[in-house]
Amino acid sequence: MEHKKIAFIGAGNMVKAIVSGLIADGYPASLITATAPSETRRLPLEQAYGIRTTSNNTQAAQNADVVVLSVKPQMMEEVCKPLQAIDWCGKLVISIAAGIQSARFDQMLNSELNLVRVMPNTPSQLGLGMSGLYAPSHISKQDKTFAAELMQSCGKVCWVEQESGINNIIATAGSAPAYFFLFMEAMQTEAIAQGFDKETARLLIQQSALGAASMVTDNPDTELATLRENVTSKGGTTAEALRTFNEHQLSDIVAKAMQAAVSRAEEMEKLF
Repeated sequence: MEHKKIAFIGAGNMVKAIVSGLIADGYPASLITATAPSETRRLPLEQAYGIRTTSNNTQAAQNADVVVLSVKPQMMEEVCKPLQAIDWCGKLVISIAAGIQSARFDQMLNSELNLVRVMPNTPSQLGLGMSGLYAPSHISKQDKTFAAELMQSCGKVCWVEQESGINNIIATAGSAPAYFFLFMEAMQTEAIAQGFDKETARLLIQQSALGAASMVTDNPDTELATLRENVTSKGGTTAEALRTFNEHQLSDIVAKAMQAAVSRAEEMEKLF
């Protein structure tokens, strides 16, 4: 990975995940700066990874080759306003914010940006993230490569051809951990109702989920449907459970939920 000066505007969990991955991969800490108004946000990053931190967004961005915008969407316009004074020519800008399109960032920063949009998910904090990326046609191959390698420091990546595809990434990966947590939560509740204590119920479910996910990753050429069928004996207990799921249209519920996530992402684009 090419070593460039990176400024993270924001110092939340996603920044921590990326910085942690970069440092683990041997990226020079001296080239990384993170900003936050609160010292309690900055110091843990500085102490844990040896990077530079500051409360001065403008100075950090001005001195960087790559600027990663990682603040909440509702705060983005306020954060970007002072940054309009910066000469953005030649800088790569990476956005980690749902609901704000590339053209809107051009308006916020009063410049035609070299911008890549990224939508990661929370398992990035464990190095197991899944990030979707989008770049307008004028973005160079070099900048796209850097953005992809940045996110590969904390997981896997894929590109979407159209900017609207970022909303599909949100539905399929960005929000997906919560879907699995909800399903596991429901299983834990029922396991407790069946007599297990809370800790045992959680152990049974989390280990089963971990094992199932590992079977998927360890068998990349095996269809998900085949893995399901391999667990399902005709007329057995699993078959009966799956019949109940199908009877209640689980697939339709999942589809509607993912479509709702896309619709909400599209609504957010009008808010910011």
